[in-house]
Amino acid sequence: MITKPEEMSVAAPENEESVGHHEEAESDEGAVEGPVNVAGMSRKKKKKKKKPKKKRVEQSDPPRVGLSKIFTDGVYPEGEIQPIQGRVACSSNAWRTTSEEKRYLEKTAMEDPEVTYQSIRRAAEVHRQVRQYARKFIRPGQSLTEIAEYIENGTRALVEESGLECGVGFPTGLSLNNCAAHFTPNAGDTTILQSSDVLKVDFGVHVKGRILDSAFTLTWEPTYDKLVEAVKAATDTGVREAGIDVRLGELAGYIQETMESYEVEVKGKVLPVKPIHNLSGHSIGVYQIHGGKSVLLVKNEDPTKMEEGDYFAIETFGSTGRGRVVDSGDCSHFAKIIDAPRVPIRLTSAKSLLRSITTNFGTLPFCRRYLDRIGESKYLLALNHLVQQGIVQDYPPLCDAIGSMTAQFEHTVLLRPTVKEVVSRGDDY
Repeated sequence: MITKPEEMSVAAPENEESVGHHEEAESDEGAVEGPVNVAGMSRKKKKKKKKPKKKRVEQSDPPRVGLSKIFTDGVYPEGEIQPIQGRVACSSNAWRTTSEEKRYLEKTAMEDPEVTYQSIRRAAEVHRQVRQYARKFIRPGQSLTEIAEYIENGTRALVEESGLECGVGFPTGLSLNNCAAHFTPNAGDTTILQSSDVLKVDFGVHVKGRILDSAFTLTWEPTYDKLVEAVKAATDTGVREAGIDVRLGELAGYIQETMESYEVEVKGKVLPVKPIHNLSGHSIGVYQIHGGKSVLLVKNEDPTKMEEGDYFAIETFGSTGRGRVVDSGDCSHFAKIIDAPRVPIRLTSAKSLLRSITTNFGTLPFCRRYLDRIGESKYLLALNHLVQQGIVQDYPPLCDAIGSMTAQFEHTVLLRPTVKEVVSRGDDY
């Protein structure tokens, strides 16, 4: 954390000579207090008051202190720095670390407020601080709604939410057990977290449309510790091997190799940990959570390369089930499609809802609880109409076979011209 230099105070002189009967007294504000005889009279000298030291602002519990009050200079912590090339990257990328040209490009990026990395790092620091408190807060016996609101309220406070300028990046995912992704409680949901559950916590923060996307898994009994360990290791492999010129199909193979090296023993039966082959990591665009590139979790022939300046969410999912998910349950996640077709909207309520979505969320993902929060009501018919017209995309919960368990870990990686920055890295994962 950046701290300000302490303010210095003037030191007081150690000695003071007494003056004679015929000499005039000299004024010295720094002198020690005490009686001084002047022409038969005595008086006390003034002591200069020391200015109080400014206290460093610290985060509250629950987290509610905006980051601008802590990082007053607007400079936020850099993420973990790794070499630009991994095992599958072109070895010739090593020159980027020392290239004067690439260093100049980075310096320019830092100076340009429209291209600067500070927006991403600010979002990352919000995520780190919110999840630090959330990991201590989340316990069996709480409702999923209570957990989601804790995370989202902390995010809004720390990022100092301001319209589409900065705020929540997407709805808080709280997917349980065989459900791998895209579940957040709708209004009225009464699900209570149990000690036997495997909980995936996936939430995002954005600053000026730069989305920080990171996730972790929590368990409260040891049966599925190896599942969690396998997925964390697979994500770390994906992060380590990511880099400029890496082919996405090959990167997926290394993720798969790591995850499939683990097994889980459940009730005396040994189960392999399988990567979920129809889920993937993804590039991230401005105000666009899913960019145009995907990092699958099983080896494939995709020749697409990672490029300089790419911004990726490296996320992996492991399962004790079949390793494939399907849509299941009530949908809670939605997002306005960026290149949605221009089609006539006949329902007046759908037109009104679309205006509200555009104003409050733009193309950022939202959920039904967020619509409730901005005062929308009786909107399901209108929302479904927008989905049917291809204007809004729905993202239903994604689940493996009932009885199986799934886990998730995710980091956001920035491929800078000279190095790879794991912007979401923290002390926890």
